[in-house]
Amino acid sequence: MPLVTTREMFKLAYAGGFAVGAFNVNNMEIIQGIVDGCKDDNAPLILQISKGARQYANVKYLRKLIDAALETSGDLPIVMHLDHGDSFELCKACVDDGFTSVMIDASHLPFAENIALTRKVVEYAHARGVTVEAELGKLAGEEEHVKVDERDAVYTNPAQAAEFVGKSGCDSLAVAIGTSHGAYKFSTSEPKLNFDRLAAIQKAIPGVPMVLHGASSVPQDLVAKCVQFGGQMKGAQGVPEAMMHKAATEFGICKINIDTDLRLAMTASIREVFATNPKEFDPRKYLGPARDAIKTVVKRKIQMLNCAGKADAVRAAVKN
Repeated sequence: MPLVTTREMFKLAYAGGFAVGAFNVNNMEIIQGIVDGCKDDNAPLILQISKGARQYANVKYLRKLIDAALETSGDLPIVMHLDHGDSFELCKACVDDGFTSVMIDASHLPFAENIALTRKVVEYAHARGVTVEAELGKLAGEEEHVKVDERDAVYTNPAQAAEFVGKSGCDSLAVAIGTSHGAYKFSTSEPKLNFDRLAAIQKAIPGVPMVLHGASSVPQDLVAKCVQFGGQMKGAQGVPEAMMHKAATEFGICKINIDTDLRLAMTASIREVFATNPKEFDPRKYLGPARDAIKTVVKRKIQMLNCAGKADAVRAAVKN
């Protein structure tokens, strides 16, 4: 089937107590691993392209790879989404390039300016059938061009959420409840998410799909594997998967972003090949296992998000 938007997908996720995995892509093997994992478990998916990925791989190449994924996925519902768009111009370019969902991240701006920029993107995107994700509140950590120091991280204000959604017209809202970007979350504290705040936000905007960024779990078996084969990852720690499962099944979180865990799986696999066979120089011999490692992580995430087997319902809703 052709690319879809998040609209029907999120309606079902909200009502059904599951979240859709939003996986960042940078090259062919990553896309193949993600799609193969979702195909195995009949799960809808969101393929995310960041500003950095557009620059690294050239969006035309990534679009063709996603077209190939559509042809080989067994009719899975797939969204092509811009992750962390930082300007109207970038969001506009992605809409024009055929993305079916875009994120405008104006969370660093004052509240009124965040609304105004988000509204501008919404008006352009909605006129062309594209859904829009926005962000209210800021996450700590680092992801490509996104940097927020822990002392400057600001949780989403439930009292502002309804006004923001109403005035901006966004289709989904990324919220800050204690997650952070990167592989070194909670480096100075125990993992903790503010579920009381999440419940308050959900109460303020009932029925509005919410999104969690910075939610990779940084599996310790993959960290250990990286270290075993020469990596340095002291203190790497993520959000426990049980917390992500709770957010997805109980609090209206309909989309959870996953990037760091894919990078970790890919890097650990490649390190193992190079360490155990230092004479190897055929990219297929280390990128092939890396693709399989990504598939394994994706399948693990699908179970955590409770979205296995949900592709049929999403497909039917989109077609109707």
